[in-house]
Amino acid sequence: MSQLSQAEKLKQFEEFFSIVHEFSVNVTTLPKPVSEEIFEQLIPVPFLLSSDNATIDQSALRSIQSLRGVSNQLTDYLQHQSRKIDLLVGYILQQHDDEQHRAKGTLFGGSGIKFTSERTFETNQLIELKIFLDIENVAIYCHGEVIDKQEQDGRDEYTVIFQQIRDIDQDILVRASLHIQAKALQTLAKQRRESK
Repeated sequence: MSQLSQAEKLKQFEEFFSIVHEFSVNVTTLPKPVSEEIFEQLIPVPFLLSSDNATIDQSALRSIQSLRGVSNQLTDYLQHQSRKIDLLVGYILQQHDDEQHRAKGTLFGGSGIKFTSERTFETNQLIELKIFLDIENVAIYCHGEVIDKQEQDGRDEYTVIFQQIRDIDQDILVRASLHIQAKALQTLAKQRRESK
């Protein structure tokens, strides 16, 4: 666990862009920190598939777009195939969303998340997180530390910084937050045009 002060941990949480967004997260306590090797072994296979699938899609589509002629048709075909795989991976991931440990995520970014829960967690407590975002079947497994606790709408809202997360998963969370922000800005721009 980090030996940083409370203020330093909150500053670390704010290092990455974060976005308010509702999502499901499974939260369980961890008795002690684990080595990086053990952490990698703890990641459920469907979470590895989810991450790998997201990054493979990105790199494959970029290389196809450089082709001439049939690139649009090929891109469409591959996106349909990718969608089929996403549906299958999404179904498998649902099996890992344990209602007993489910909390309501309220904000996420590259450095951590916020969630509300009826269960009680303590500041500085180490926790296991299974984050399920409703966009593109994003599911991230990581370990975090509770750094703050505030009451929000009659429930406790916890701020968590990531202690152990794969770089690929952190990148996915950053891209997902920017994607959601871009969609929100497009919707806002459309509403402004329509109201004129």
